[in-house]
Amino acid sequence: MKMDSNHNELKRTMKSRHLFMIALGGVIGTGLFLGSGYTISEAGPGGAILAYMIGGLLMYLVMLCLGELAVAMPVAGSFQAYATKFLGPATGFMIGWLYWFSWANTAGLEFTSAGILMQRWFPDIPVWIWCLIFGVVTFSVNALSARSYAETEFWFSSIKVTAIVLFIIVGCGAVFGVIDFQGDQPAPYFSNFNTEQGLFPNGVLAVFLTLVAVNFSFQGTELVGIAAGESENPEKTLPRSIRNVIWRTMFFFVLAMFVLVAILPYETAGVIESPFVAVLDKVGIPYAADIMNFVILTAVLSVANSGLYAASRMLWALSKSGMGPASLGKLSSKGVPLNALLVTVAISGCSLLTSVVAAETVYVWFISISGMVTIVVWMSICASQFFFRRRFLAEGGDLKELKFRTPFYPLVPILGFGLYGLVLVSLIFIPEQRIGLYCGVPFIIACYAYYHFVIKKRTDNPVQEFSPIEKAK
Repeated sequence: MKMDSNHNELKRTMKSRHLFMIALGGVIGTGLFLGSGYTISEAGPGGAILAYMIGGLLMYLVMLCLGELAVAMPVAGSFQAYATKFLGPATGFMIGWLYWFSWANTAGLEFTSAGILMQRWFPDIPVWIWCLIFGVVTFSVNALSARSYAETEFWFSSIKVTAIVLFIIVGCGAVFGVIDFQGDQPAPYFSNFNTEQGLFPNGVLAVFLTLVAVNFSFQGTELVGIAAGESENPEKTLPRSIRNVIWRTMFFFVLAMFVLVAILPYETAGVIESPFVAVLDKVGIPYAADIMNFVILTAVLSVANSGLYAASRMLWALSKSGMGPASLGKLSSKGVPLNALLVTVAISGCSLLTSVVAAETVYVWFISISGMVTIVVWMSICASQFFFRRRFLAEGGDLKELKFRTPFYPLVPILGFGLYGLVLVSLIFIPEQRIGLYCGVPFIIACYAYYHFVIKKRTDNPVQEFSPIEKAK
């Protein structure tokens, strides 16, 4: 990601393996390693697996829509630019700032998660101190160089993927008695699925009500859209990356959830400790739980790193399109949008709330806010693809010109938009997660108001129009 000295633009230097691992690495983090405990405790054994399968299906619909848009229009602003063109500048303005806020919030969540994980080794050190330490370290890494980001995330993500594969292998061995538990406990097999409470101890409705947290777990797959503006041959690398991320993510999540619920009774799951660590504590492999705790620690810091990348690039794109302060569009000598990075880190500093509020409470707050924003952003992607295709055809475009086509149009974008709308409404019925609405709705209203009363008056045409046909070609 070098800086173009002539135009102050980022160059296309990411390869297919970078795109794939960045998207996969952005997903495998707090939502899976720590947030899965919340889903298991609320939805039960069968409900947790079903919730992640439904969440994966919804994510698949969104990625199909994003694939068509990103291949036809590989720009740094990604879905913010698409929303601006096809849903209106005010909506694009809202989506861009909402997405930035989501990732800034997520970075704070990752710092909180890292602090919770450190409690295993240093129980006497407050979580907020770890939040401060990891925040400074992550900012320093991001500010050091933008060129090394893709390669760094590739290796971080490789560690996470390897750890998940090994966990699934070890976990399945323990479930079926190939590997012994500590204390010679019998292999559980399917005993946790065959209980008096059943597969859905809190009812099927509980599955639906956990989808906000589950969708937060899948946040990060859309990073391929952000990175498209800096990738080589996006028409070739993006479709391959999207297809690989979809099925591999489902593989990792569903199998990992099976192992978790098969070994860990749902009543004991939560967010104080990673359920992955709790499972390995039961398996008779020396230091396995500590090793997994370390892997999870590197994983959540990796996601924080990705979050700072995504948020800073979104602020940079907003600035370049006239929807953000001009100072946020400046790049450092090493190609880093440093001002945008500083603003993002300042918001993620809210993780220091753990100094006055219980860490697990702050964690659920952050999940709710980020989950709510993820749903709104993904709804915008579905809507943008719907109107893009309609406009493309209306202007005489030939579908053969699209290198990646969303199948079953218009069913896929309509279904994705509608189902995510239902999930968004479910926040009303979850008292501990309503803060997502309390924070998100006023923020959305403020964005629309600011655009109409400030941005729109500043210039009559803040965004350059283009023809979908020209971009597709």
